[in-house]
Amino acid sequence: MTPDQTFARWVKLAIAAFLLLFIYFLVADSFMPMTPEARVMRPVTRIAPELSGPVSEVLVSDHQHVAKGDVLFRIDPAPFRLAVEQAQLNREQAELENAQLEAELTSAQAELASAEATAAERQGELHRAETLVVQQSVSRQQYEQQVAAERTAQAGVAAARAKIVSLEVQLGDAGETNLRLRQADNALSQAQLDLAHTQVRAAQAGRVANLQLGVGDFVQAGQPAVAVVADGIDIIADFREKSLRHVAPSDAAQVVFDAWPGQVFDAQVLAMEAGVLEGQLAANGQLADISTTDRWVRDAQRMRVHLALTQPIVNLLPSGARATVQLQPGDTALAKPFVWLQAHLISWLHYVY
Repeated sequence: MTPDQTFARWVKLAIAAFLLLFIYFLVADSFMPMTPEARVMRPVTRIAPELSGPVSEVLVSDHQHVAKGDVLFRIDPAPFRLAVEQAQLNREQAELENAQLEAELTSAQAELASAEATAAERQGELHRAETLVVQQSVSRQQYEQQVAAERTAQAGVAAARAKIVSLEVQLGDAGETNLRLRQADNALSQAQLDLAHTQVRAAQAGRVANLQLGVGDFVQAGQPAVAVVADGIDIIADFREKSLRHVAPSDAAQVVFDAWPGQVFDAQVLAMEAGVLEGQLAANGQLADISTTDRWVRDAQRMRVHLALTQPIVNLLPSGARATVQLQPGDTALAKPFVWLQAHLISWLHYVY
């Protein structure tokens, strides 16, 4: 075989290999998509106190693992203890005011009974005076005095009844349904709740990160003071949108972490994002912003996929760790060996790069 023939043969082999690889990548991109644009995401809870005040004690250290409900730090409880004591005193004051109103109500009821007796007596005297004035046994002036006395007695009855109504309104319901006592109880419960909130607790299990809080620091209510990185992980992977046309939730996948070369982990597709930021419309009152470009080849749009490992891992990776994700859409038996080969090849290459 001449050198020209040998060269032509190698050219044909190279072209055939290129075409074979090109066809393989086209098929693999549709039925075995893979992306190195993947990360490990761990939810981060920013713990904010519900009260403002100086920090009296920090009970955790940076990078320490905490359980849900563990106390992270304490706010100086002295002013809140005083608030609880004041609320308790207000509760006792409300009880004393109710007792005083009850005593006044009892006295007013006695006054009403006395006024009614006086009014009945005056009314009897008026009836006798009416008979006597007809018989001209008493003067007209004496009769009018009896009339005035009877009206005064009736007015006294009306005043006593009005006083009783006023006291009953002020006193309100009896027992624990009393408005004054309920208001005092609510104030006491709020003061006790504020005192409990001086102990700021972890909302979920995780690891404290980037702790910069110290004793004496003044924290504001609602302002994050501690970050806790949760134990659970969420693997996100960004694929070109055309590579996901055969992918559906619950499809199998394999994940290779950059931090652990040579290891491949089984995973499952949880969900696919509904969109990206560029596709979000905002009602801003402006006209459409149409992008103008003379490029006839545009960048591929990537869409986000969420995955979960089928088996938990012992050593949690930090949030943001890099990974490579290999998907296996459907249940194609022919693709399984190629998926296995691609995933393990990438895992071995991580020993180098």
